[in-house]
Amino acid sequence: MKTPGLRYLGAALIVLLGIWAGLKFRSVHRVPEPGVPVAAGLASAPDPNENVAIETASHPVIPARLPDFSLNDLSGKPTSIAAWTGKSLVINFWATWCAPCRREIPLLKALAADWAGRDLMVVGIAVDYPDKVRQFAGQLKIDYPVLIGEQDALDVAAKFGMDAPVFPFTVFTDRRGEVVALFVGELHRPQADFILSEVQNLNQERIQLPEARRAIAAGLAVMAGKNAG
Repeated sequence: MKTPGLRYLGAALIVLLGIWAGLKFRSVHRVPEPGVPVAAGLASAPDPNENVAIETASHPVIPARLPDFSLNDLSGKPTSIAAWTGKSLVINFWATWCAPCRREIPLLKALAADWAGRDLMVVGIAVDYPDKVRQFAGQLKIDYPVLIGEQDALDVAAKFGMDAPVFPFTVFTDRRGEVVALFVGELHRPQADFILSEVQNLNQERIQLPEARRAIAAGLAVMAGKNAG
């Protein structure tokens, strides 16, 4: 039986994904825009069978586990996502021309600092030209790992079911490499803290994965409803 929160989430995802349907590699090359019109506070459960509202909305199928991929880091060195095996990950897909992406950077830096030396790593994936990303990362003093790609980064986004990606979007995994949630739009501190609290509950075996996914999807739907009101 669908709850009102999940019905809202499914409808919102239809609108959200419709805005950017058909976005492909050309998005990387256009001039900067004032902003990307996306709603904050939307997330989905990775397994569509656990959320009928998302399934009926034809939302992309998100993998149950973190897919294997490699991209160049800021120095040009090929780096595999497996370099952080055993850690929970916050994987943020962004671009320098995306205003909401730029606004997220201070939060991501704060999360990286808060979790330094613990079992979580923030990793940025910039879908953009390498020279622009390096310049931007230097200006903002981004101190968490950043991987860079153009078409190859879009191919990575597609591995998460985002064939027509909305930027920014953020993937959260647990320490076992299971995809717990995918957040679409600009991430804010309340949403980040809420998702990470559920990831920690999962890591500490207080809850099981299906329960964590449902809790995150329902909780973020409630937050989105309050913001809309």
